Amino acid sequence: MAKWLIGAGVVLLLLGVALHYAPGLLSWFGKLPGDIRLESERSNTYIPITSMIVLSVVLTVLVNLFKR
Repeated sequence: MAKWLIGAGVVLLLLGVALHYAPGLLSWFGKLPGDIRLESERSNTYIPITSMIVLSVVLTVLVNLFKR
């Protein structure tokens, strides 16, 4: 369990550093066809369905590569 927590911490740290120094890295997130945006005068709601599917596929491939 400790190894998984350390690994998750390292991944989060690297993601945070990458987003800090390259803010446009995830500019596509929430803007793909299939993502739902509901905008009104009082609120904005984003439901990134397609973006989450793409992210899930990428993470699945990465996890399977590291498991082998």
